[in-house]
Amino acid sequence: MYQTTIKKSVELVGIGLHKGSAVKLRLEPLEPNSGLIFYRSDVDVAIPLIPDNVVDTKMATVIGKDGYVISTIEHMLSAIYAYGIDNLRIVVDADEVPVMDGSSASFCMLLDEAGIASLDAPKKIMRIKREIIVQEGDKYVKLSPSPDLQYGFTIKFPHPVIQQQDYILNFTKQSYKDEISRARTFGFLHEVQYLRSKGLALGGSLENAIVLDDKKVLNPEGLRFPDEFVRHKILDAIGDMALIGMNFVGNYEAMAGSHDLNHKLTLELLKDAQNYEVIELVGEKTKELEKAYA
Repeated sequence: MYQTTIKKSVELVGIGLHKGSAVKLRLEPLEPNSGLIFYRSDVDVAIPLIPDNVVDTKMATVIGKDGYVISTIEHMLSAIYAYGIDNLRIVVDADEVPVMDGSSASFCMLLDEAGIASLDAPKKIMRIKREIIVQEGDKYVKLSPSPDLQYGFTIKFPHPVIQQQDYILNFTKQSYKDEISRARTFGFLHEVQYLRSKGLALGGSLENAIVLDDKKVLNPEGLRFPDEFVRHKILDAIGDMALIGMNFVGNYEAMAGSHDLNHKLTLELLKDAQNYEVIELVGEKTKELEKAYA
């Protein structure tokens, strides 16, 4: 199995969640072993996707370099990661990735339009060798060894529509597209009002998020899945785990996980080489590992 990029450059324009302004996003092919590289065309700054470049995780995963940032990268990264794309240049002309409809479905469609190209270098994946857990109170995120890739997530909210939701994704590219990619981000009306008072979430609307008041979902079309909330948390987690730098094989498990805990998990994983091994997908022995990213 070989490293991949996209066959052709593609672009779209959407609204930034926080500024509410139009943002142009362009995806461009890259050579083998380049990784994922963000580029702010408005300020001529390249920001490689590595854990050390994460500068904020309070409301979204934000990367930065030399004082310039790119926010809300996790939904797009989730799609890129699910498609197994190893090398890509991600160009934006502002400080955030467009939010689209609040899910990763638009980015999946963009990648389908671009097509996937194989490169002349073996694909590398990470196999988790030891259990790694990051815990804060009753919240935790965990990686553990497994021959497959699985994401399990539990959320608990004191809201009549959400309450406790659990979901396990047995990951393949197709299961991601069918079960996860359409799940939208969500927020509560009082939070949206507070954020707007601070000059944030100016682009947020019922067109790109599920919004709830104290009792119900305000979106007139309702939910795409009864458990759309926990499915979106898995979407976020897959995007956040892209910071590892390659696809991995193992189990991810979370109880009330967050962008912050996911970032700390990637740092904890990478700080000790005994936690993992990097495998080049060549030869018959790697056929099972290749299935998820076919």
